[in-house]
Amino acid sequence: MKCRFCKQPLHNKFVDLVNCPPSNSFLSASQLNEPETYFPLTIYACDNCHLVQVDEYKKATDIFNNEYVYFSSYSKSWVEHARRYANAMIERFGYNEKSYVIEIASNDGYLLQHFKDKGVPVLGIEPTQNTANAAILKGIPTISEYFGSEFGRKLSRRRQKANLLIGNNVLAHVPDIDDFVEGLKCALRRGGVITMEFPHLLRLVEDCQFDTIYHEHFSYLSFTTVKKIFEAHALEMFDVEEVPTHGGSLRIFAKHKKDKDKEISPRVQALLDKEEEAGIKTSDYYLNFQERVDKIKYDALDFLIDKKRQGKKVIGYGAAAKGNTLLNYAGVKGNDLIQFVVDAAPSKQGKFLPGSRIPVYNEAKIREYQPDYIIIMPWNLKDEIMEQLAYVGEWGCQFVVFVPEVMVYDAVFSTL
Repeated sequence: MKCRFCKQPLHNKFVDLVNCPPSNSFLSASQLNEPETYFPLTIYACDNCHLVQVDEYKKATDIFNNEYVYFSSYSKSWVEHARRYANAMIERFGYNEKSYVIEIASNDGYLLQHFKDKGVPVLGIEPTQNTANAAILKGIPTISEYFGSEFGRKLSRRRQKANLLIGNNVLAHVPDIDDFVEGLKCALRRGGVITMEFPHLLRLVEDCQFDTIYHEHFSYLSFTTVKKIFEAHALEMFDVEEVPTHGGSLRIFAKHKKDKDKEISPRVQALLDKEEEAGIKTSDYYLNFQERVDKIKYDALDFLIDKKRQGKKVIGYGAAAKGNTLLNYAGVKGNDLIQFVVDAAPSKQGKFLPGSRIPVYNEAKIREYQPDYIIIMPWNLKDEIMEQLAYVGEWGCQFVVFVPEVMVYDAVFSTL
């Protein structure tokens, strides 16, 4: 295997999560008697450019298809994050009715709707037709295609270049990151701004967020490496922010290298220094991650088996990809240890988790079943979910997260 950016051979194995099905390949009842396809989930760190990556065993076109089950708008906190972002960009860069804002992987219009509401012209680019259709119903112009250099040049030829080019949680999802960034350069107007958000590799390593590793995520990104990749395409970082989403993410700001109107923020060098001090450029930084992952697996299984022996009722909340990574690596199968999982997205309800084949229901099932413990799979949304489900405190139910360690929380229920 060679690095997908610098093409050097990869020898440094970061973590091996063995084999599992793609994390968003949910099953219908009719598929339960059929075999599932499992793919290796082994992650390597490049000793040359420090890009952390998985091999493309499962093709992106197979993962991001018309049965894609993730709709961004079902997370209230994520929609609110998008609203604050849109307002901040309008205030900082002065976007108005004469501007053009393009979002890549625009999903169901969760973000662009906030620019549209302010009178800013927008365009969504979304490869999954079902989420694109949801955006179109909101009045968001959306093209259902994959973004890359070819599409970027097409936008340029159509004179549809962006003043602001957005990509939230897409940079890690593209198998050919070189071609994708070249497309960004082609689709950006002179004087335009690119912002990208992605989970920060530093947080993944230091907080052992191994469950954010799955086949949809082809790359695991540091600021140091992303800056190198952008520079290879004549794009320059001029600012960066650390944001709390997805357990700790980066929001990068880039421009054409020839654009001299934007001052380089001191935060750029400060973050490069922070990453270097942490050791992100050294092979030793990636050692012992496997052992830390295995401890989380063993502790999670100990908790589930102990509660089973005590006769406790355990369910999960959030049929998230990260939960599927953990369950499959831990070898949880069927609804023996976790009775079922609840999710707010109708696209997941009535289906079964890939690999573990645990059934997914809507929230009404919680009050009906009255569990003793609710495992919060998307731990990054813990506070939002605990607030939403506070009523489970009526019968003494508690919340549990497994990453970065097993933690149990009381439900804060008020009768007022």
